[in-house]
Amino acid sequence: MNLSSTIKSIQDIMRKDDGVDGDAQRLGQLTWMLFLKVFDQREEEWEDDAKDQGKTYKSPLPERFRWRNWAKYLIDAEGKKKPQIAGSELIGFVNNELFPALKEQIDPSQSPSHKVIKQIFEDANNFMKSGPQMLAVIEKLEEAINFHDFKTRASLGDVYEQMLNDLRGAGNAGEFYTPRAITAFMVDRVNPNLIKHESVLDPACGTGGFLTAAIDHFRNQRTTKSGPKDQRAIEELIHGIEKKQLPHLLCTTNMLLHGIDVPSQIEHRNTLGRPWNDWGANEKVDCLITNPPFGGYEDDGVGSDYPADLRTRETADMFMALIIKKLLKENGRAAVVLPDGFLFGDGIKGTLKKLLLRECKLHTIVRLPKGVFAPYTTIKTNLLFFTKGAVMDDGNEHFHTDTIWFYEHPYPAGYKSYSKTKPIRLEEFKPEQEWWGSEDNDFADRVENEFAWKVDFKAKREQAEAAAAPHWQRAEELGNQAADLESEAKDLKSSLVGNTNAKQRLKIEMQISALREQADALRLQARDAQAAGDRIYWPIFNLDIKNPNTPEEETFDPDVLLEKYKKLLGEIEETENQLKSELAAALAHHFGGEVTE
Repeated sequence: MNLSSTIKSIQDIMRKDDGVDGDAQRLGQLTWMLFLKVFDQREEEWEDDAKDQGKTYKSPLPERFRWRNWAKYLIDAEGKKKPQIAGSELIGFVNNELFPALKEQIDPSQSPSHKVIKQIFEDANNFMKSGPQMLAVIEKLEEAINFHDFKTRASLGDVYEQMLNDLRGAGNAGEFYTPRAITAFMVDRVNPNLIKHESVLDPACGTGGFLTAAIDHFRNQRTTKSGPKDQRAIEELIHGIEKKQLPHLLCTTNMLLHGIDVPSQIEHRNTLGRPWNDWGANEKVDCLITNPPFGGYEDDGVGSDYPADLRTRETADMFMALIIKKLLKENGRAAVVLPDGFLFGDGIKGTLKKLLLRECKLHTIVRLPKGVFAPYTTIKTNLLFFTKGAVMDDGNEHFHTDTIWFYEHPYPAGYKSYSKTKPIRLEEFKPEQEWWGSEDNDFADRVENEFAWKVDFKAKREQAEAAAAPHWQRAEELGNQAADLESEAKDLKSSLVGNTNAKQRLKIEMQISALREQADALRLQARDAQAAGDRIYWPIFNLDIKNPNTPEEETFDPDVLLEKYKKLLGEIEETENQLKSELAAALAHHFGGEVTE
């Protein structure tokens, strides 16, 4: 029986157990058992290495709870395989001895290995209730998985990722799987450099797809002269943070499968839950590659210390604020998966895009078609590639982004969508890779084609600023006039102190009231003028730009037609508001003159 069939047979065994409910629990159950099995076999390698160096290896696990001392089948005097703990006693041992020991007796301060074990098991659970069924699972693991065999080690990684692929539609399991083609392409384009010791971070690492792609990318840079030093460097350069217990467990095991001996760089915590000012400059990285969860919201209080203009509870928006301001080094490179909603959204999303275009050079947006993440979501997604710019503190507003290139990734010939059986493949990205060019010469070799086009953001911004400036200037003038009237009213109010003349007091109060009415009218006119300028300026941050080189196909899809109808209504409303604003500005100028006479 091959390894893939063995894993499926293990899942079938678990389906018979009353305690394991659903694919996500089966995956969690299998993964902590697989972790202990894999870790034990890696420990055999580390023991041999220590012995060769005249040293003695000491396990971070209490001796009684190492896989070899409770789970591994032994050969009796008659040559038959025999479990160390009977099925009738096994569940009691796991629940009452094994898990309490691994959750409570491991001191994470002793070593990075202790920290890994502690984080793995602090939220892990044993769902199985049948000892005989658990023994059957252990027996299958013992028969099928020999981690010392390189072929098994390699194929186990493939099977492991296939398990995740199969579980994309299984509740929460789907939210932390990114197709391998996407992870490999994004890592390839960011191109972390092993010789330069460039650090890589995924702040929402899930099961570690981007990190394993980075590990493979680093290893492909090794030469015949590379040795253990380069392997240690790879371990040190890989960083991941994951909030949820199951994907963290999966990621840590995934790191072991990919040769990371002590994956202590994979932290089990909420990236977004860390106070804004706790992030230090020494924690910034050279390369950041991630698919942050989008569409979700953090609990109340999380992110409450973000800067006021960046304050939000939407997860992807919070991650973008952190990435731009806290996580990337100067000249650091990033690739982020984001939905269409981020591209066309306004409000906080508009503020974030302005921040992104100002502080970073957003050079490329790869627009993916629908279905890449199906069946988890049919939302269209985009790959944003950008580089953190140098800080400019001269008091003026500078934008590092001048030109934005777009590339519309097409379906392969004959495809109308992707699916579990027809996923997106890495070779589909070859045209993008050949077209890409180099950031060193500002992508001078790029050319427009039926899939690629560029937007002169600098020109759009300068035109919008010039058109909006008169409105903003008018808003400032009206605001200043209102402030002068309010100051005058305040002075008059101060003059009432100690004044007992009823007639004089009434006259002054009437003057104060008139001044405040005039000031309120001016404030309203100032807001209208500001809004008129904003309506001209802020649309430049709408990055949902369609391919101008492809004629729009006629469609009768009701969802598409409804979306077009909504967009048309929005455009009509925007035109109406603009007309109202222009009219209000003209009238405000007329009445503004009367008020200030």
